[in-house]
Amino acid sequence: MKVQPYLFFDGRCDEAIAYYKAVLGAESTFLMRFEDAPDQPPPGVLPADWSDKVMHSELRIGDTVVMLSDGRCAGQPDFQGISLSLTADGDDHADRLFASLADGGTVQMPIGKTFFASRFGMVADRFGVTWLIISPPAG
Repeated sequence: MKVQPYLFFDGRCDEAIAYYKAVLGAESTFLMRFEDAPDQPPPGVLPADWSDKVMHSELRIGDTVVMLSDGRCAGQPDFQGISLSLTADGDDHADRLFASLADGGTVQMPIGKTFFASRFGMVADRFGVTWLIISPPAG
């Protein structure tokens, strides 16, 4: 069994995919739009102008597959109560990841040295997704 994060972007999924590709080096491994689904949803389930929105997509970020969609937000995405953790390949990498995610986002805990990591910080990106950036202590 495995658990995978599934993030909903209320119509901004294409923007989120491009953002995570640029900022995290994510690789798009699958994308299906609502108009390409073999079965269309019942009338009234989706807004009329959503045929070109993302029904389901998958991004590989490091060793993890994160799933994304435009649907199921009921007007506003709400990412409270969940965070995604990124383990960086060293302090410089952690600082770059943090700065990139903080651009247009909100720093919740500035990145710095802690008792459990050589670098750790928390930031909500421009979509409201909270990321924990960690560079484990050396050796």
